[in-house]
Amino acid sequence: MYLGLDLGTSGVKALLIDAGQSIIGSGHASLDVSRPHPGWSEQNPADWIRACGEAIAELKVSHPGQLAAVKGIGLSGQMHGATLLDAGDQVLRPCILWNDTRSHAEAAKLDADPRFRKLTGNIVFPGFTAPKLVWVRNNEPDIFAKLAKVLLPKDFLRLWLTGEHISEMSDSAGTSWLDVGKRDWSTDLLSATSLDEGQVPSLVEGTEKAGALRSELASKWGMQAGIPIAGGAGDNAASACGMGTVAAGQAFVSLGTSGVLFAANASYLPNPESAVHTFCHALPDTWHQMGVILSATDSLNWLSEISGKGAGELTAELGDTLKAPTGVSFLPYLSGERTPHNDSAIRGSFTGLAHESSRAVLTQAVLEGVAFAFRDSLEALAKAGTTLTRVTAIGGGSRSHYWLKAIATALGLPVDIPADGDFGAAFGAARLGLIAATGAEPLRVCTAPATDATIEPVATLSNAYADAYQRYRLLYPAIKPATA
Repeated sequence: MYLGLDLGTSGVKALLIDAGQSIIGSGHASLDVSRPHPGWSEQNPADWIRACGEAIAELKVSHPGQLAAVKGIGLSGQMHGATLLDAGDQVLRPCILWNDTRSHAEAAKLDADPRFRKLTGNIVFPGFTAPKLVWVRNNEPDIFAKLAKVLLPKDFLRLWLTGEHISEMSDSAGTSWLDVGKRDWSTDLLSATSLDEGQVPSLVEGTEKAGALRSELASKWGMQAGIPIAGGAGDNAASACGMGTVAAGQAFVSLGTSGVLFAANASYLPNPESAVHTFCHALPDTWHQMGVILSATDSLNWLSEISGKGAGELTAELGDTLKAPTGVSFLPYLSGERTPHNDSAIRGSFTGLAHESSRAVLTQAVLEGVAFAFRDSLEALAKAGTTLTRVTAIGGGSRSHYWLKAIATALGLPVDIPADGDFGAAFGAARLGLIAATGAEPLRVCTAPATDATIEPVATLSNAYADAYQRYRLLYPAIKPATA
């Protein structure tokens, strides 16, 4: 048996697979996000430990005795979070999360230093880890003075599980401290943020062993002490391992809290000016590019909350047949945007509203707006040298076939729907745990699932969608708030 642990923004998932990669069972526990000020997004790392324990406990109850057979564990997690520890490994403040934009000024200042784009292959986005540390240095100097280690969220779980400070390439590539081409920390970039190598974890590949399970926890969960824990991956690279998106030309579109258009690459292809993320993959000597939008299903969840209707109810009102855009446009910039705008101040909007604009029209505009944001990422990927011929859909939003039809038509690409199964980040983490424990060949383990169905672009609406996309593009940057 092999266990995958995925630390998401809204919860922790524990997924158990057998040696043949069949899913045996899973457990889940929820997490909340604190937003004490506009643009802030935080979580208490103690809640991650609590949620991880609850998810494993649920799995233990539902599948008694199975955890005793676990031979390897893999970790996945939300990226970019700044988890600050003192010399005794005590948490100094709540973790500043990936969708926190308070450090936009610090990010811009770091990005103006040409070393960052040259070595990382990326813009320094406000959500990345390095500018958050500069913000803490500037605004919470007493806390910064006590800083002994900064860890990414999943690596804080690793510290709890193993007692070791270790990270891996894919997650660390999103810090703005990694030389992404060389797959190693850059002392120059660390020193530019008043840090040194002693304050960041050691590095391994995602397929390598990165600690072993402590006996105290092993006894509590009915596992064997010393089980190897893989380096693991950031959430998107882990999802790619779960989907088998590990070779050049393979791609997926993820409709989760955030949205990702992810393409695997056989070599390092940086193009920071496109605002595409160029990161290390979880497998050795592989990289990936991705366009990232900050509010994908979050946009539909926002509409759900203010309308009093569930997300499924809203999309059900649209039926199954894709409709032509109505003239109402939605920009999904509820917490700023990354690709292609790199704009933490921009905010979302509806335009073109009229008396006849029903709730269904608003829902349709939200789905189209997210689809057009993915089109922005597709065009940015093309500028970065990556051309896609098809994508596979993953994430909670992919349950809406209407939404997938809108995305296929907006992208002009077929969208494959995988056969029933859980191929997300927790599954990818479990696969990495299997590889680390057995030494199996990564490409033999990280295979793609069978395709259940393919959604083709709706050819009769291609022109209407192209026109609507042009209207969408013209709305930026006209909607910048006056306070930006």
